[in-house]
Amino acid sequence: MDLNSASTVVLQVLTQATSQDTAVLKPAEEQLKQWETQPGFYSVLLNIFTNHTLDINVRWLAVLYFKHGIDRYWRRVAPHALSEEEKSTLRAGLITNFNEPINQIATQIAVLIAKVARLDCPRQWPELIPTLIESVKVQDDLRQHRALLTFYHVTKTLASKRLAADRKLFYDLTSGIYNFACSLWNHHTDTFLQQIASGNEAAVLSSLERTLLSLKVLRKLTVNGFVEPHKNMEVMGFLHGIFERLKQFLECSRNIGTDNVCRDRLEKIIILFTKVLLDFLDQHPFSFTPLIQRSLEFSVSYVFTEVGEGITFERFIVQCMNLIKMIVKNYSYKPSKNFEDSSPETLEAHRIKMAFFTHPTLTEICRRLVSHYFLLTEEELTMWEEDPEGFTVEETGGDSWKYSLRPCTEVLFIDIFHEYNQTLTPVLLEMMQTLQGPTNVEDMNALLIKDAVYNAVGLAAFELFDSVDFDQWFKNQLLPELQVTHNRYKPLRRRVIWLIGQWISVKFKSDLRPMLYEAICNLLQDQDLVVRIETATTLKLTVDDFEFRTDQFLPYLETMFTLLFQLLQQVTECDTKMHVLHVLSCVIERVNVQIRPYVGCLVQYLPLLWKQSEEHNMLRCAILTTLIHLVQGLGADSKNLYPFLLPVIQLSTDVSQPPHVYLLEDGLELWLVTLENSPCVTPELLRIFQNMSPLLELSSENLRTCFKIINGYIFLSSTEFLQTYAVGLCQSFCELLQEITTEGQVQVLKVVENALKVNPVLGPQMFQPILPCVFRGIIEGEKYPVVMSTYLGVMGRVLLQNASFFTSLLNEMAHKFNQEMDQLLGNMIEMWVDRMDNITQPERRKLSALALLSLLPSDNSVIQDKFCGIINISVEGLHDVMTEDPETRTYKDCMLMSHHEEPKAMEDEEPPTEQDKRKKMLALKDPVHTVSLQQFIYEKLKAQQEILGEQGFQSLMETVDTEIVTQLQEFLQGF
Repeated sequence: MDLNSASTVVLQVLTQATSQDTAVLKPAEEQLKQWETQPGFYSVLLNIFTNHTLDINVRWLAVLYFKHGIDRYWRRVAPHALSEEEKSTLRAGLITNFNEPINQIATQIAVLIAKVARLDCPRQWPELIPTLIESVKVQDDLRQHRALLTFYHVTKTLASKRLAADRKLFYDLTSGIYNFACSLWNHHTDTFLQQIASGNEAAVLSSLERTLLSLKVLRKLTVNGFVEPHKNMEVMGFLHGIFERLKQFLECSRNIGTDNVCRDRLEKIIILFTKVLLDFLDQHPFSFTPLIQRSLEFSVSYVFTEVGEGITFERFIVQCMNLIKMIVKNYSYKPSKNFEDSSPETLEAHRIKMAFFTHPTLTEICRRLVSHYFLLTEEELTMWEEDPEGFTVEETGGDSWKYSLRPCTEVLFIDIFHEYNQTLTPVLLEMMQTLQGPTNVEDMNALLIKDAVYNAVGLAAFELFDSVDFDQWFKNQLLPELQVTHNRYKPLRRRVIWLIGQWISVKFKSDLRPMLYEAICNLLQDQDLVVRIETATTLKLTVDDFEFRTDQFLPYLETMFTLLFQLLQQVTECDTKMHVLHVLSCVIERVNVQIRPYVGCLVQYLPLLWKQSEEHNMLRCAILTTLIHLVQGLGADSKNLYPFLLPVIQLSTDVSQPPHVYLLEDGLELWLVTLENSPCVTPELLRIFQNMSPLLELSSENLRTCFKIINGYIFLSSTEFLQTYAVGLCQSFCELLQEITTEGQVQVLKVVENALKVNPVLGPQMFQPILPCVFRGIIEGEKYPVVMSTYLGVMGRVLLQNASFFTSLLNEMAHKFNQEMDQLLGNMIEMWVDRMDNITQPERRKLSALALLSLLPSDNSVIQDKFCGIINISVEGLHDVMTEDPETRTYKDCMLMSHHEEPKAMEDEEPPTEQDKRKKMLALKDPVHTVSLQQFIYEKLKAQQEILGEQGFQSLMETVDTEIVTQLQEFLQGF
């Protein structure tokens, strides 16, 4: 592409590509796409975006195309890669001028230079870093800033490379420029500190921007540029100097207004200082050891004493707390139980920690956390009144603990209390003692202090296990407080019910639960919405607990369910509705069928909620979860929900619908439980299976559930299902078997096995295309035992339950193998006998014995030749299934089932689903459970004897090992 002639054309097309008119835009984009691989195209783009007289949007687009081209065509091995000559020209052009006037374009140019640097620096681009260093020294403000911006992005990109050779290059680069980077940062920092007094806001802002960029460069070099940074005096000097610089910048913040661009930049730099310390501690814990004392002194003084008053801000406090937390919890600083096994570095760090965290220091931190940081603020109390649902979302830690003050203080409290519980337990117990009895509702401060202390007791529940008699405290103190109905007492009502929830799984006497349920019923009618939502949370924790007893809960079930449903209707935020739905789901799951009388209102409401939540997929996920538990609780009665339920399943599992990305997993689970609890198949339920084929093509982690669903249809209505879907399903299975794991192959084959078991006539016909693969696997001795076992299970079903189909299959395979049928049958029996040990399930072992015995009686020489193996497997089967009656000394087949047998359900067991009942009925027809192996062997041997005569039969029996014959005779006594 000739630069001179092409520039005008490319510029014209780029201009068209910025058009809002799609008729103009689309052809331009197509043309640019064709030019991407043309030599010289990126040189033209460079000329365009560095020409400051051109339209900003056109230049912006040129930068973006150039940046995308680096990703696609810069590497030498890339298809249509740029030539080395053009790349050399481009590299030179990129660093000729650092004078881009538009900030956004300047940032994009810096990023694309960094992308090239990642691939070429320093080997193919040795001049980049020296050029940047020279450029950041110039006096021109614009050039200096743009060069510094580029210097940062290049450093950041090179620091992110992880291969050993790249790390070595970055170490070498850092050692060469670290001294300069420190000087640069100090220079800009000092300039800022001088200018702050001048009152020139523009000059202050300019130097702040340079200070921020130079500190970003230094952060990357310090954290990523050294193997043993503590051995470098310059690094440790910079790190130790951070604390003094932080004090200077914090003091500066006194003189800058809160709504100010300078204030924003200043706070960013202060936070960046703390990030340097946190990153360094994370990457180099032992190199950080000399900084532990200073870091703790600094953080504790600013966060837990008066030093920080008036100058600290929330994000800075959070960062300081994170620094304390990381030092307290750092695994590298924790000695082994046997101190002698610990490294000297660990012991030194531990010594510094222990010397700092004295009893007075820990006491002050604990008291300050509780009495200052745990107090509900005016803003929070206002939010409680004006937006109660928003308040509950904030309180449950909507933000990460790393960035939000309240969760951060609570995490720090938990970690320090866990680490130093022997020191801090008496402190917290003393705070509890001072708060016995009711609190004056007119004293808001006292109410908030008690709320904060109760918060601490809840957070430290596990640590306080041996120190607090919670049962007595619950009866004598907490329960009476829940009964104080005054409006100003609501923070304590809400905190007390939360506190109980924290202790439920720690220490709470089972006999007290009815009292708690009574209290929950009352609180779910509280005038305050926040109290009701918190009460629902505690209810969930209570019913989730392993000591939950349904009999204790049932007297309160109707009231609670009704009140929870009313709460669900009242709340309006998605997050809150999801939360209440989860509580309802949990209750339904625990009481199971006992819920049936009370769910009518919820069943009527869910379709409306589903419609309202069309734009809120996470809420729909919560509805799906509720429906899953609802269907399980309703059992066969869930059929009444089908008009709503089946369209929900249809939408959730249709991969052509965008919501499936969120709903698929829960939708499949709902589909499965619906099938398991369905009393009979309906046309609509059968029609949903049209969604299955694309799901099988996905081969995702949901494949196991898909196989369970297919099995569910087979057990529900094998004839209708197979006649409608078996052809397509068989095709999907054939494709799957070629590409999925061994475990996946077994799942496919189990579906086939179930189809053969449920429908011995139709099953083999429908899955006929798969059976040759199974036969071949047996003949060729499949190497994976679990696959071979499943192959034998499938073939056992065909042989035992559809002998005529087996004969036609044998005939088909004989043609394919170009062998005689008898020869192939002999090979199959031989392999079956040889690989019998691959089968571990007793049912399948008995099935193999029955299947091979079904070949008898026979005058076929091949079958008689394998007679010994058949008998061996039969006797093995007898050992598996026969149990001896100690009184009569006779043997009985333990796998036989009777119509009169009712399985004894354990007290905690869920009642059987409709599918469980179907499986039971199927088992009552299954030869494995209806045919006595003992009697079957006897009848087959007797029939074989009749064919061969006494002498011929004796000759056949002589081929069997005498020990096996003896065991056989023992099992057949009485016949």
